[in-house]
Amino acid sequence: MTRPVPGFLIRACALLLALVCLGHTLWGGLEERGAALAFGLLVLVGELTRWTGADMRETAPLGAAGAMAYALLGDDGGRPTQHGACQVVAVVLVASVLGSVPHIARGHSPSLDHLVRRTLTVGFTAVCFQPLHDRGVFGTWQGTAYTVLVLALLGLTALCDAVLGAALAHSRTRWPFGPLLREELRGLLGIGSAVCATGAVMALAVAVVGLWALPVFCLPLLLTQLSYRRYAAVRATYRQTIASLARATEVAGYTPAGHARRVAALSRAVGRDLGLAEPELTVLEYAALMHDIGQLSLVDPVPSGATAALPAEEQRRIALLGGAVVRQTGVDPAVAVVVERQADPCREQPLPARIVRTVNAYDEKARNAGPGGPLTALEELRLGTAGDYAPEVVESLARVLARQDGPARWEFGRPPGAAETPAEGGGRRTGRSDGARGWVTHG
Repeated sequence: MTRPVPGFLIRACALLLALVCLGHTLWGGLEERGAALAFGLLVLVGELTRWTGADMRETAPLGAAGAMAYALLGDDGGRPTQHGACQVVAVVLVASVLGSVPHIARGHSPSLDHLVRRTLTVGFTAVCFQPLHDRGVFGTWQGTAYTVLVLALLGLTALCDAVLGAALAHSRTRWPFGPLLREELRGLLGIGSAVCATGAVMALAVAVVGLWALPVFCLPLLLTQLSYRRYAAVRATYRQTIASLARATEVAGYTPAGHARRVAALSRAVGRDLGLAEPELTVLEYAALMHDIGQLSLVDPVPSGATAALPAEEQRRIALLGGAVVRQTGVDPAVAVVVERQADPCREQPLPARIVRTVNAYDEKARNAGPGGPLTALEELRLGTAGDYAPEVVESLARVLARQDGPARWEFGRPPGAAETPAEGGGRRTGRSDGARGWVTHG
């Protein structure tokens, strides 16, 4: 696969496009101010109601649909429009920035990359459509042909947005570009398809009945947005419940404080580096959080909770006990499978179980090795790749640690730059949140 475009170049292109479009619009003035105001308000409302802190790829779907509809607006109530591509980008950009102000005031500053993607995708659509429409190229396109044209342009825009999102996330996190692109493309099947469909419908409806179509046709997307908000809340509660269950071993004194969270964070980072998809990463994270829960069934606790040093049969017994506990909690059975198989022979394990086993051993060895423990632990893991640990997982772990300014910089409890939670976990997620999920701390 070709090397992705550096993030700074993408941001520079977005800045240049924004300056050109704003300058052109200010110099020539607004054309068709009614349509500009209506679509600007729609984008503004979409940004004001955007999700903050949600694990969704499109956090402002109404704003995205309104921006796409304005870029594809060829007629307004049967009258041809002449506002041009530069005005489209300028109106959408100003509305998006204004809609971000309340979020910034509340401390929920939207990512700069969100504005970069919005500017470039809207610019792409407007440049592809508006000049040709102004020249009358689409004058003979009627009915089905025109609808197919609009949908095709939206499809191309969605693909461009996916590539931009993956490239920006790769530049920001250094995760592999291929898996990030697959995740972006997979996201198009969800809220992305709703955004494209709503944008197309609004553009076609305004062309026939005028601007009064906007409040009518944005209603379905508003309802979808509310449904996704509730879904995100349920997922957050579910994750907090699992994190609380995982802390049972710490509260009972079977494992050191923060061990499960450290293993979960590192396991997810390694899984991302190895190209696991988002559903697999979620299973991996939950399994890593609950990987030691089988110790609750032991009469005598393992010293320091260090199961990696136990005989293989004892490790398997604890793993099977843990899987049985997980199954009783109602968690996804795939999580129980990973917990059960984390102590199986390396060659027989699925990849998530290999990751949990390796990261758990790393955390235990590094914790007990004193100064220079992380480097010593990595060397021990490399020596164990002949049978105990998967070589590809160990090397991936080394890359992840190196990405965080070296394994020696990892404090036990959080990597460099991650925020500390009150009392080492207070029931909320903190830390970095970006396209690649990054470091996540669970309370």
